[in-house]
Amino acid sequence: MRVLVAGATGAMGRQLVPRLVRAGHEVHGMTRSESKRALLQELGAAPVVADALDPEQVARAVATARPEVVVHELTSIGPMDMRHFDRAFAQTNRLRTEGTDHLLSAARAAGVGRFVAQSFFAGYDRVGGGVKTEDDPFGTVPPPGMEQTVGAIRYVEDQVLAASWTQGLVLRYGGFYGPHTSLGPDGEQTEAVRRRKFPIVGDGGGVWSFIHIADAADATVAAVERGGPGVYNVVDDEPATVATWLPILAESLGAKAPMRVPRLVGRLLAGETGAVMMTELRGASNAKARRELGWAPAHATWRDGFRELGAQARAESGAPA
Repeated sequence: MRVLVAGATGAMGRQLVPRLVRAGHEVHGMTRSESKRALLQELGAAPVVADALDPEQVARAVATARPEVVVHELTSIGPMDMRHFDRAFAQTNRLRTEGTDHLLSAARAAGVGRFVAQSFFAGYDRVGGGVKTEDDPFGTVPPPGMEQTVGAIRYVEDQVLAASWTQGLVLRYGGFYGPHTSLGPDGEQTEAVRRRKFPIVGDGGGVWSFIHIADAADATVAAVERGGPGVYNVVDDEPATVATWLPILAESLGAKAPMRVPRLVGRLLAGETGAVMMTELRGASNAKARRELGWAPAHATWRDGFRELGAQARAESGAPA
């Protein structure tokens, strides 16, 4: 099939494009930067240069590529600041609202039969049990400071699922780790854990779901090729509380154990958004994606993935294994 990947040079695009090519698809990679043409060619994609916030450029890009499937992976995340979460995601929120509208409009005009879009697990309402399925309430009560970001995620989901002229699939990814992510060998979150600037707040009872970026890309290939319209959680097999996974991550990186701070102190350090994510977040189940996409993560648990991450980090720094 002809597949257009919007956001083809990001962390996900760099994993996804080669996998689609190996699976026999003709891939067109959309980027707003002329300087990234060479990277896209190296990955195996035909470069398409367009600003996702310019409807005319997007329309031309989609019309030129003539895709049968569009994959929406557009993000532009600034330096993370839990105290001002929506500010860090401001540009990404535009891509998830205006950019989604432009892509859907262009895809409809081109007769695209399948539209796959990214979402994020952290929008599940913080009520009831710690592990959610796709049928549970999502995005109705966003954490303080994340109202715009969760609203933009809901916008993507609502618009894609409402597009009756195509098959719309939404992938609620877990927290990414691995190459080119903020939890990669030299990523922003990795460095924060190393420097003990990522404490356990309160009881650390927030439940997180992770997914290695390569496993997320495999699931996205599966969504391109099969599965019915709807929402799919793309996460590993082990949702876990912050109090469980953060000390193991620190140990894997050869760092000291994370500090523990009361919730009140956590609110001062990371704002109410950070405190909520550390103490109230809900994780997600991947049962539907396993069943309906025929997909399973190679890194079944973040425990294995974090050990791999630690080994990679040590190798890149020249530290002993």
